[in-house]
Amino acid sequence: MDVRRAFLVSICLLFLAGPLRAADRPSLVCYGDSITAGYGLQSGQAYSDALQRSLNQHGYKYKVLNMGTSGATTKDAVSGLQSVLRLHPAIVIVEFGGNDGLRGLPLDQTRSNLDAVLSVLAKAHIKVLLAGITLPPNYGSDYIQSFNQVFRDLAAKHRVALIPMLYKNLINVPGAIQPDGIHPTAKGSQIIANTLLPALRPLLKK
Repeated sequence: MDVRRAFLVSICLLFLAGPLRAADRPSLVCYGDSITAGYGLQSGQAYSDALQRSLNQHGYKYKVLNMGTSGATTKDAVSGLQSVLRLHPAIVIVEFGGNDGLRGLPLDQTRSNLDAVLSVLAKAHIKVLLAGITLPPNYGSDYIQSFNQVFRDLAAKHRVALIPMLYKNLINVPGAIQPDGIHPTAKGSQIIANTLLPALRPLLKK
């Protein structure tokens, strides 16, 4: 009877341990603007959802959380940081700056805000992947080059992983961008997830 009872107890513990392990998975927060939020997409079609599926397929036990806000600027990124910190993430993908550029905001302001975000995350010992974006050609080559350089400089300063151009693999891919010419489709979201994964791998644990 004692052996049988011990066996039954062991089986019960195994069933109970499953949900606990799922609940205890480290979090990966996608923190950004409308690109992250999944603007114009149905539920489950944002790049964070595609990234969750990719991580699952590759055996990475992370819970991907979407903290994207349409229209957010780097100033909003600073003001919303406490909400991210309360989640105690292991990794944060920082995707801000596009709205700053589209609105022609001073680059020093964008740089300062992103610098503050990365500094706070570093102080909290959170791993970071910085995702850059570029601007349409009509903004002028000088402004665009200076804008792009902000991401490179900050990644080097804070020694964080960087994807200089989040859209690098979906440009000119049919059906990857919505009719507004800015936001990814569900297909584009999957391409973004595929672009992020190689840069994330050194930060991930199995």
